[in-house]
Amino acid sequence: MNRVLPVLNVLARIVALFGVALVPPIAVSLWIADGAHGAYDEALAVCLVLGGAGYAATRRFRRELSARDGFLLVVSVWVMLPAVASLPLLFAVPGLSFTDAYFEATSGLTATGATVLSGLDTLPRSLNLWRTELHWIGGLGIIVLAVAILPLLGVGGRQLYRAEMPGPMKETKLTPRIAETAKGFWLIYVGFTAACVVAYRAAGMDWLDAVIHAFSTLALGGFSSYDASLGHFDSVAVEAVAVFFMVIAGLSYGTHFLAVSRRTLRPYAFDSEARAFVVVLGASCIGISLYLWVTGVYADFGTALRYGVFNTASIATTLGFSNTDYGQWPVFAPLWMLFLCTFATCSASTGGGIKLVRARLLVKQMFRETSLLVHPRAELPVRLGQQVVPPRVVFAILAFMSFYGTSLLVVVFLLTVSGLDLLTALSAAVACLNNTGPGLGQVGPATTYAVLNDFQTWVCSIAMLLGRLELFTLVVVLNPRFWRP
Repeated sequence: MNRVLPVLNVLARIVALFGVALVPPIAVSLWIADGAHGAYDEALAVCLVLGGAGYAATRRFRRELSARDGFLLVVSVWVMLPAVASLPLLFAVPGLSFTDAYFEATSGLTATGATVLSGLDTLPRSLNLWRTELHWIGGLGIIVLAVAILPLLGVGGRQLYRAEMPGPMKETKLTPRIAETAKGFWLIYVGFTAACVVAYRAAGMDWLDAVIHAFSTLALGGFSSYDASLGHFDSVAVEAVAVFFMVIAGLSYGTHFLAVSRRTLRPYAFDSEARAFVVVLGASCIGISLYLWVTGVYADFGTALRYGVFNTASIATTLGFSNTDYGQWPVFAPLWMLFLCTFATCSASTGGGIKLVRARLLVKQMFRETSLLVHPRAELPVRLGQQVVPPRVVFAILAFMSFYGTSLLVVVFLLTVSGLDLLTALSAAVACLNNTGPGLGQVGPATTYAVLNDFQTWVCSIAMLLGRLELFTLVVVLNPRFWRP
């Protein structure tokens, strides 16, 4: 209890402060009179009551948190806040169960974009704003936001940053203080979002749709205010804006930070992960477009290029927007797209998956081992560019990949044993664990996750949390050693 109660004290304050996120949808609901403001009022009251009561009950236990406490706080926040975030959905959508509402909120905060809702075109527009605002808040992480703007929480920042930020190179320091780094990331994030809003508006969206889809795009989430996703607009200009900003969001915010702070584009040129990201994404977009044209899916290459580039880039970056039902394409194309979503985005981006740097290090380690078979006494360090990667990082990545593969298999087995066909189960597991959203089969881009039963829905919710927290953060608190003095 000495470890749990101080964490609960901070958690209570975060829950109370989370109510601030309800202000934009309340304002929009009142402005456009969509009748949903009562749901937000009730949710706000619950946030304040829960947060206030929790703080009052635990305030005498308030203290600086340790590194272990940081892991426990991150897990607690990511498990608790979807329950709180689901309240407006429960209050505003008739017949929605808590299981489905929690899944939807988890999908929002983890920037996954899988949905159980249909009829989005007729849903209160403020509710669609709330769904995508969850993407935007979760995109760079709730705790990282707290480290950036809420130093009064009295929480050590570095352990929270390490516990939540994606990618294997968590020790890299861009500034002397971690709070400065977090603030820098969020300022850049806000700037990109504002630019995306203006670009969507210029491409033909109204202001509210522009905000809704900008929140989704920069967070690489995928929620839309229309059942047809971006296909609703049938606009090349809108799709071009989406592709540009999804590529921006798929790059490392560490690289963005260096480029902005130094006022030069050189960091992008010197970032080997960014170069590899552009090459893999570009080659895949062109390759799938050619494949769709050659196989006769589209009669002319221009049309194949439009749909191939947009949908490939969207799934590879784990955004999850679509402008057509790519589930009807020859199976190679959507399978390759799902394969890309497992690794294509950069570390410290808002994308999901194992991250490109891990995939590159795994390939380098594979070639290193084969070379050692021929020259067993050779000194062959693993390098990224000119930097030698410490062995402990390589071992950590190997452990991560082992856990990743095991988690994927467990999720697939649980979904198949509960009644899903193999294609649906496999694609749902990949889409949820990599925070991508749409899968194939019964959970393809033209359908929703409403086809899942309650057990399958909870399995997918846990998979989304595992993927967002990169597996170890969520599971480390289950290790008996974690609770020992």
